[in-house]
Amino acid sequence: MKSHSLVLSAVLLAQALFFPQQGLAAPTSPEAFFKQPPGTDYYLANYSEYEGYLKRLAEESDRMELVDIGDTAEGRTQWMAIVSSPENLANLEHYRMISEKLARAKDLDEEEARNLASEGKAVIWIDAGLHATEVVTSQGQIQVLYKMLSQTDAETMRMLDDVIILFAHDNPDGMELVSDWYMRKSKKEDREFEHLPRLYQKYIGHDNNRDSFMVQMPETENINRVLFRQWYPQIVYNQHQTGPEGMVVFVPPFRDPFNFNYDPIVMAQLDEVGSAMHSRLLSEGKAGSGKRGAAPYSTWHNGMVRSVSYFHNAVGLLTEIIGGPTPTKIPLAPSTQLPSGDEIMPISPRDWHLQDTLDYQWTLNRAVIDYASRNRERLLFNIYRMGANSIEKGSRDHWTVTPSKVTTLANAAPYVAEGDEDKFRRPNAPKLIDPALYQEVLEAPEDRDPRAYIISPEQLDYPTAIAFLNALIKNGVDVEKAESAFSAGGKTYPAGVYIVRTAQAYRPHIIDMFEPQDHPHDAEYPGGPPKAPYDITGYTLAYQMGVKFDRILDGVEGDFSLVPDLIATPAGKILGSGGAGWLVSHDANNSFILTNRLLKAGLDPAWLTAPTNVSGTDMQPGAIWVPASDEARLIIAASVTELGLNAVAVDAKPSVEMIDLKPVRIGLVDRYGGVIPVGWTRWLLEQFEFPYETVYVQRLDKGGLAKDFDVLLFADGALSSSGAWGMSRPETQPERKDIPSEYRGMLGEFTEEKTLSAIAEFVRGGGSVVALGSAGRFSQLLETPLEPALAQTVDGAMAPLDSKTFFIPGSILRAQVDNSQPLGYGLPDEVDMFFNRSQTFVLAKGESDVSAVSWFEGRDLLRSGWAIGEEKLAGTIAIADVPVGDGKLLILGTEVAQRAQPYGTFKFLFNALLYGGAE
Repeated sequence: MKSHSLVLSAVLLAQALFFPQQGLAAPTSPEAFFKQPPGTDYYLANYSEYEGYLKRLAEESDRMELVDIGDTAEGRTQWMAIVSSPENLANLEHYRMISEKLARAKDLDEEEARNLASEGKAVIWIDAGLHATEVVTSQGQIQVLYKMLSQTDAETMRMLDDVIILFAHDNPDGMELVSDWYMRKSKKEDREFEHLPRLYQKYIGHDNNRDSFMVQMPETENINRVLFRQWYPQIVYNQHQTGPEGMVVFVPPFRDPFNFNYDPIVMAQLDEVGSAMHSRLLSEGKAGSGKRGAAPYSTWHNGMVRSVSYFHNAVGLLTEIIGGPTPTKIPLAPSTQLPSGDEIMPISPRDWHLQDTLDYQWTLNRAVIDYASRNRERLLFNIYRMGANSIEKGSRDHWTVTPSKVTTLANAAPYVAEGDEDKFRRPNAPKLIDPALYQEVLEAPEDRDPRAYIISPEQLDYPTAIAFLNALIKNGVDVEKAESAFSAGGKTYPAGVYIVRTAQAYRPHIIDMFEPQDHPHDAEYPGGPPKAPYDITGYTLAYQMGVKFDRILDGVEGDFSLVPDLIATPAGKILGSGGAGWLVSHDANNSFILTNRLLKAGLDPAWLTAPTNVSGTDMQPGAIWVPASDEARLIIAASVTELGLNAVAVDAKPSVEMIDLKPVRIGLVDRYGGVIPVGWTRWLLEQFEFPYETVYVQRLDKGGLAKDFDVLLFADGALSSSGAWGMSRPETQPERKDIPSEYRGMLGEFTEEKTLSAIAEFVRGGGSVVALGSAGRFSQLLETPLEPALAQTVDGAMAPLDSKTFFIPGSILRAQVDNSQPLGYGLPDEVDMFFNRSQTFVLAKGESDVSAVSWFEGRDLLRSGWAIGEEKLAGTIAIADVPVGDGKLLILGTEVAQRAQPYGTFKFLFNALLYGGAE
């Protein structure tokens, strides 16, 4: 066996022969830097090693510049390697500015745009993956970087001259965790990462690819800053695994439906790039690629790295490829063996190694870079053209055609035929109707798209409206502020309101955040069950966050200034001068931060149970009473300024009944490996300064829970599903001996004999359980009077309604709220509520002291998304306060905190936590 030094010498000699540039040494190869060559079976480099290699390459190569784009959730540096020719790197800011001018398309005519496109360089983003257990991309990028920095063939040199490539890593923390976990065992055959102890992004794990329009995680903010506020790449390539069964890789184009808000040029170019990728694989004899119907991926949802790009006029690419460090086999799937338009070149069963995957990835990366090189000028001009199209649409009357409007049009008139021509129509030909109906139905004046949205301080929760505007700004949207009063839409607005005009390049994203999604009806076959979307279908952010806005259908003129950066929450103030204490409205989510600070300091805030009027200010139930003290005064003074709250100083304690609050001991229930909604909930609790302790089954099984907790919080998915909630897939827990000792306390499965018994004792003895989403199953486990409303009996067992009868796969519905009850404090009478295949409830016949806090009323509930059978929700309960013995079961049956987006319904959760522990 050769020594390491001899191998290294041979590698360096080969590099010198391969890289004959005058005066420049070859960059260090991966084989010479890492413990083993990346791509070797049973080996994964971690992020620390990857980071070290990036720094080495940056020192050695004049084709690369290394940029720090921000910190991760765990404090690591998120690096981006900018790769191009030395000449391009010397003029990097010049080319970045060209990319920005063309993408923004502002004050730029076609001739200027063509000149800039001729001069500029195509910019593309190629990342090393989001999902840390999809390990091949991070290992593959090491090889891709080295080859792009070392090869001197004519194609590589052309690519470097024409293209600026942004090689980035989306999830450094996850790469470190997964690689270290995999490599921890000395026996290579025992290595695995199926049993990670926790989520591979500090809070949200796999959902780090669902945060793009909300931008709450630091990694997402770093990525969006590069994509939509700094570099404006024309292509965004986000790599994933694993590929379709019996194949190697899914490559675009995607299946329908695509979202009707973005420019059609995006879809045309997406097809072009995808075809170039397939073609290059085929030309190299690399079989097993599939597209469209080969996998479920679509382009509807805005929340993913590659899909948010469509709403910013960039081509978003996703590939899903097989492989990993542990060798595997390509199985035989008969359905994949016959060539078709979606599966052009089948692959036979065979052994598969990590390097096989990396070879495919190199080809795919190369195809994308080559496409950008050959189409450099057209890519640059087309991103201008799409931006200019958006500006033009936002500057005049424009109508977006939606599925609902098309249905209305189709039902507007009978088929019109001349003579007997109808008999010659081909089968399944489109139905023809009177062309005059086009304008009447599809271009009705009142259905015009807005030219602007105006957000004023007159909000139930103004700090949340500011958070919404900041989410837009983080996505590169221009937000303006009125410097003086102006009129629009027949209304006069004061100085200080915010305006979001649609006459800007990122109009598709703006419309998608303010307007309802109207998802097409997508069936498996005509008359068949609905075809499940790839992700949720309705997510209008303004609705989820409860933000009030005015839609302005005509032009807006006034003295406006562009907001230069993120907006600070406007400072609140103390009103009045009374010395007995303060009253603070319950309307703003930030009031919970104040409450938690008061409780942490050992003070005694309380909730008023009835409305009151203080110094001319109406206070609704839930207003927070803070008795006067020196410490309270300091906390109030600092918090109202920071949090945008107003506190009314009063002369006397209000004479209404109150609910006394106390420091609440929250046990947030999680499982080994981490539950994603639990992670989102954990992040949310930290943002609003709720104290909590993470709890696992072993602790629950011990009983005596009241000693440590006032409230047990079960997020959606924390309790295994069953019956009316569907059946969750069985979780395979690792052998205890295979798990390091610090993680063994996380192991264990929920059982009715031990776990449920301990929880029931806790609740009946005075504790509270807060159950979100599928954890509403506690309504049955604790034998309450609530029964699941959306259920049927199948083979003698309770099951969810079938999808042809009832199907709401992630949409926004309108719900009613009783805001005189503690769980409803601070909420409006009606609220937009996110609903994702959830369960609602009806009361069993007979007497009951269950309080319905939020429910669905009527048959027309859909606000955004897709709903089949929504009428079945009428009269059913979504949020309930259920006494159980001396304690409470607080059921939040819908996903009121889903992905930390629906700020408009957070109060249900926050109220439940404080009320659950209240006196």
